[in-house]
Amino acid sequence: MRVAPVIGILAIAVAGACSSKKEPPVATHSPLADSADQVMFGARFKLTDQGLQRAQLEADTAYFFDDNTRIELQNVHTTFFTVTGAKDAVLTSRFGTTNTRTNNMIARKNVVVVSEDGRRLTTQELIYNQQKNEISSDSSFVMTEPNRQVAGIGFRSDPNMKNIKILKGASGFAKGVSTQSPPAPVAAPPVPAKH
Repeated sequence: MRVAPVIGILAIAVAGACSSKKEPPVATHSPLADSADQVMFGARFKLTDQGLQRAQLEADTAYFFDDNTRIELQNVHTTFFTVTGAKDAVLTSRFGTTNTRTNNMIARKNVVVVSEDGRRLTTQELIYNQQKNEISSDSSFVMTEPNRQVAGIGFRSDPNMKNIKILKGASGFAKGVSTQSPPAPVAAPPVPAKH
């Protein structure tokens, strides 16, 4: 009779199943939490200039430092507004830092700005100056519109990217634009002189 080998195989299978218990997932711990003055989850801030809301900043987690004047952010989502209060553009980034003394925000890692009319800018670091209502960077960037793409190193712009100044290394292309030189003008035949 072969009962003993079958029981032995079943015992091994049961022991293996019992030893492979699935551990519960462990949340990652940020080292910022250990030294922060305060930690806030689901943070939301209104950025105003002389009583006018210029932006609304949201983050999954905010760590407060230096008497709550420096705030380190994770998973940043910032909505910019026009002077009339209409939504102008949206910025997202993995990390950010905002300073309540200077009214500046620095967005870092996977920074994307999308305007309401379809312009999209990507870079690795970007500064938002609240008083000037200006976004800028010294890093390389790519801005894509429906019919063109522009790239360079460093820029200054309004948040909706209608007035952008590229600092250096500008390049790009536009759909439907020929890169060939126009044909040379044809000279008119000489007019005979009258006597």
